[in-house]
Amino acid sequence: MNKRRAKQIASSPIMANVTYEGTPVYIERINDITGTAYIHPLDMPGMRREVFISELTEEQ
Repeated sequence: MNKRRAKQIASSPIMANVTYEGTPVYIERINDITGTAYIHPLDMPGMRREVFISELTEEQ
């Protein structure tokens, strides 16, 4: 995924189908400086982690 699209998804009220290593995730916010996103699995909101935006996939 690219940074522009990740920022659109993070700021949208509509839930997008995004995965990280095959797991559905929610993008909490984007860090422009490091090119990372703060995410958590949809079923585990307390499991927040920082990953590279390029490792996220938007499923169609």
